[in-house]
Amino acid sequence: MDLKELGWNDCLQEQFQPYLANGFQAGRVLAEYRNRFKVGIPSGEVWASVSGKMRYSAMERRDFPAVGDWVILGSPETSASIGSEEALIQGILPRKSKFSRKVAGKTTDEQIIATNIDKVFLVNALNMDFNVRRIERYLTLAWESGATPVLVLSKTDLCNDVQSKIRQVEEAAPGVTIFSISCLTGDGIEEITDYVRPGDTIALLGSSGAGKSTLVNHLLGQEVQETQTVRENDSRGRHTTTSRELFLLPQGGVLIDTPGMRELQLYGTGEGLSEAFEDIFGYAERCRFSDCQHDGEPGCAILQAISAGSLSQERYTSFKKLQRESQYIVRKTNLYERLEEKKKWKKINQQIKEHYRNKY
Repeated sequence: MDLKELGWNDCLQEQFQPYLANGFQAGRVLAEYRNRFKVGIPSGEVWASVSGKMRYSAMERRDFPAVGDWVILGSPETSASIGSEEALIQGILPRKSKFSRKVAGKTTDEQIIATNIDKVFLVNALNMDFNVRRIERYLTLAWESGATPVLVLSKTDLCNDVQSKIRQVEEAAPGVTIFSISCLTGDGIEEITDYVRPGDTIALLGSSGAGKSTLVNHLLGQEVQETQTVRENDSRGRHTTTSRELFLLPQGGVLIDTPGMRELQLYGTGEGLSEAFEDIFGYAERCRFSDCQHDGEPGCAILQAISAGSLSQERYTSFKKLQRESQYIVRKTNLYERLEEKKKWKKINQQIKEHYRNKY
């Protein structure tokens, strides 16, 4: 396996340079199964686990590997000398992008879906499960990740008003590349295949039943993912893909498939909002007052746009909802990080005291 097929480039080679002299090798995480990782290396695939030193120094989930990460592996001789049958992951090379969401529940922990991605294919079905507001949420997280979002509108064969729905999506995602496809008839599949370039890392995301697994099989040219039918009453699907996994594409590039998401809560700094709702931020800059709250103030460009019909009330309501959610997450995350920083220094001080206690 050539690492270049997995996305290795000159920038990564430069970052890895300090580790070459110590017998380390680089690999890319292909899949994650609880505490074990399948890693692609030049000689093939190996199973790996996190070293004790790395586990001890990790403060939170983001400090552990995720699918798409480039990791630093200890040499086979090092692993054998400590009685390990697996390679040991000693560290992670810097990530250029990261798609994350908040974990389900009341905590504000981060769940990393995929890393080092160039494009995010957001798959949304055009049947009864079609939802523009959900698309806006996906776009916000995709822009936040640092990757380029691409919208894939699937199941055109089950939709009687494809063009109408495409226009709705274009209004919600100005400037974003949109593909409409049918895996049943093959419509649009060739266009998507031609869009992927060698060296690209594509993450495939969407709700259960959106057709991601079927699309994966088409792009790979073989049945690698199991597919299931959706419920007839609401077109909702069941989880077919149960884990995140990275595949090599025959035309070059790699594809990261992910399980369907029924819950997608925001996570990050909130910068994705300014990209997903660029039109609303543009209107806000034209308000008469710089501190306009867009709640009845004179000269409010946003309210004028809604009144004129150039901005829908539904889109603005969706923006306000996501903005409140993002601000809440940022406040909670900042508090969590301060507490973790305090915990880290407490741990360091305890180690220093223990060192001097043993020394004297």
